[in-house]
Amino acid sequence: MGQESGWSGINIVRIFQENSFLFQELVKRDFKKKYKRTLLGMLWSMVAPLAQLLIMSVIFVNFFGQTTPHYTIYLFSGLLLYSYFNEATMAGMSSLEMNAGIISMVKVPKWLFLLSRNVSSMLNFALALVVFFLVCIVDGLPFHSSMLMIFYVIIFLTLFNVGVGLILSALRIFFHDTEYLYGILLLLIMYASAIFYDTESFSPSIQFIFHLNPVFCYIKYFRYAVLHGIVPELPLHALCAGYAALALLLGGFLYKRYNFKFLYYM
Repeated sequence: MGQESGWSGINIVRIFQENSFLFQELVKRDFKKKYKRTLLGMLWSMVAPLAQLLIMSVIFVNFFGQTTPHYTIYLFSGLLLYSYFNEATMAGMSSLEMNAGIISMVKVPKWLFLLSRNVSSMLNFALALVVFFLVCIVDGLPFHSSMLMIFYVIIFLTLFNVGVGLILSALRIFFHDTEYLYGILLLLIMYASAIFYDTESFSPSIQFIFHLNPVFCYIKYFRYAVLHGIVPELPLHALCAGYAALALLLGGFLYKRYNFKFLYYM
């Protein structure tokens, strides 16, 4: 418990140095487990997004693609970031219970298990991102320097995923209903993230409501950088960073306050 009681002020570098071997093994295990006994293995990280894109393109291109330039890329970018958020947070939610046996025997920071699940999800996202840029080339989308700004949104989306995972994993220990309630929330987030439709024609008040959804903000930022070839405005930068900071602070608070109770409920 002592290692996590100072969660907000500990030296992160020291923690990783002390637990680097365990962390590496956890990442390897989580990554391999996803593709265990599959024929394509990690290639599924590339094939699955393409299959989803093909299905959604067939369904939505006639409804929303007529007035949206490079609609395939528009659709793929939303699907890509939402899928990353979905996978990382769902995996993070079960990270404590999944490793209850190790946690009960080895004294290590519990958030390390959640972080390993997020790194595994990030590797899957990186493979899908390669496919995304290949599709950009096929679709004839010009490459420009503003695309480098995707690293900004990816960093803060990753931090947001970690923060949400911290919150969900702590809540699921005490309330198993969290898994089912979050499944419903994910459905709402998906439809409110403008994955397959454009929001530019909505009124300012509706636009404001959309920006209350963090995933929408990350997708919008990504599309600005890739599709429009411009660096997003400062308020969007602030929203992406702010949502990540808020999730991390709340998640860190829950872990610091209830860490000593986790083992009793696992």
